[in-house]
Amino acid sequence: MTNFFQWWKTSLSNFIASVIFYSTVPFPNINGLDFQAVSQFAPLVGLIIGGLLGLFDTGMNYFGVPVLTRTALVICAWIALTGGLHLDGAMDTSDGLAVGNPERRLEVMTDSATGAFGAMAAIAIVLLKTVALTEIETHRWLILMAACGWGRWGQQLAIWRYPYLKPTGKGAFHKAAIRSYKDVIPGLLLLLSVGGLLWLIDSQNLFLPLTMILAGSAIAFLTGLWFNHKLGGHTGDTYGAVVEWTEALFLCVLTGFE
Repeated sequence: MTNFFQWWKTSLSNFIASVIFYSTVPFPNINGLDFQAVSQFAPLVGLIIGGLLGLFDTGMNYFGVPVLTRTALVICAWIALTGGLHLDGAMDTSDGLAVGNPERRLEVMTDSATGAFGAMAAIAIVLLKTVALTEIETHRWLILMAACGWGRWGQQLAIWRYPYLKPTGKGAFHKAAIRSYKDVIPGLLLLLSVGGLLWLIDSQNLFLPLTMILAGSAIAFLTGLWFNHKLGGHTGDTYGAVVEWTEALFLCVLTGFE
């Protein structure tokens, strides 16, 4: 029993640390948090962020806010809730990939100044999310949860499967937390449950839950694979890029099933 309570206390502490690390959700000052295992809870934090966005979207819909305005506000809230953490990584990654010399890419990615390609990547991601979500009319709250969850599960896959390119970089500690396939299974089960919940809500529509699961897992895998192909591994910035591009492409795919 003592071991169970210790495990529960550690897990709760790591979960709170993950929420603080990956979002701007306000928490009271808590001393002694260990941020080394935050990536273990990334998909769960994604579901929470998506749920808050879905609640915000549903509330605006109740008050009759037009869909385009509502969607734009949701995207702004999306960036605010994450503190722009992943979007910043996607921008830095794009700046690095724009460099012709592969040996200089990591150097460019560590530069805090945003280049033209980083700005264009941010515009593309925000535009894709806004347009795609505007086209999605039903089950928006669950789809937002799934998008945020699959994006962060893709991050877990990238951490587990590919080498980290900067041993002293800001994301190096994630490798110690995600060491085998067992560490990505809980997040996968959570995301499968989201698809199952959609099926329970709308049992006549099995195709959409299956599409969410297949598209989400495939895009999460392929984005990490692509960045690994281009760079030969991953960094903290590419982890953020995986999250952002998985979310945007997932929403784009689902517009075809509305």
